[in-house]
Amino acid sequence: MTHSAVHYQPDILGTGYEQTTLHFPDDYEGAVVATLVRKKAAKSTSKAVLYIHGFIDYFFQTEMAEQFNQHGFDFYALDLRKYGRSILPHQKYYNVHNLPEYDAEIDQALEIISAEGHDALLLCGHSTGGLTTTLYAAHHPNHPLIKALWCNSPFYDFNMNPIKRALGIPQLSRLAKTFPNLKFPSELNKWYTASLHQDLKGEWDFNLDWKKTRYPMVYISFVRSIYEAQKEIHQGVTIDVPVLVMHSHQTKNPKKWGKSAQSSDVILGVKDIQKYAKKIQGDVTIQSIQNGLHDLVLSEKSAREQVYHNLFQWLNSKGL
Repeated sequence: MTHSAVHYQPDILGTGYEQTTLHFPDDYEGAVVATLVRKKAAKSTSKAVLYIHGFIDYFFQTEMAEQFNQHGFDFYALDLRKYGRSILPHQKYYNVHNLPEYDAEIDQALEIISAEGHDALLLCGHSTGGLTTTLYAAHHPNHPLIKALWCNSPFYDFNMNPIKRALGIPQLSRLAKTFPNLKFPSELNKWYTASLHQDLKGEWDFNLDWKKTRYPMVYISFVRSIYEAQKEIHQGVTIDVPVLVMHSHQTKNPKKWGKSAQSSDVILGVKDIQKYAKKIQGDVTIQSIQNGLHDLVLSEKSAREQVYHNLFQWLNSKGL
């Protein structure tokens, strides 16, 4: 796709936000699209960010985009295939058979960002997006555009009983090769989305069809795609640009609403994130955010201020 072929239209997020649809060959469900959203900084800049969301998610984190704009970055985000803005009527939400399926939209987004006058990019991802971007950076050394990687609570391991994780996940993964559409209990904490949405117990506004309050069952094809990707992380990957991995200071699994639902990662194990971030070969910085939620940029005000302070200080120290 050439720069001249990219047509943007106004995005649902309002003033300054634009989107364009990216098209791909049909997959096992039929037609496939992804959506690239952008918000340009006030002054012309050669620096950009590309953000990749997590599972059961899409891009709506406007405060993050505006923080990047204020620090001199043009902001871009992808809604991956079968998520958010990109879901088509014939598709199952979030359905993927292996994570490298997403490389096509990341490749195309990076081509567009480069063609739009940028020569330095921060690749960043949250949760599953953090896993995806870690592997993308590892698989694309010496990329002309990517200069750093920021992972916000990356999904480096399943947060579950160690025996179930060691025995059950590999078995499910094998089964998914033959029966990708079988479903399995997700075990996602029910308080997570409730802790975020302004109509529930949080302060943010987002589409509850695209980021659901409950998602009790997952396709085992998703379990397999994550497991296969995590195996590579667990063996240790090499990344040739500076990496910043952030996580909450604690993991909790609250059964009822309370303070821990508002001040912890209730989705992933922070010790798992630390353990596998330390296995990445390269210039890696690991930071803990006091009272951070799973999506650190949606935490309470003092926690997310810490995220942005640390992030931009780190970027500055790396020459970005």
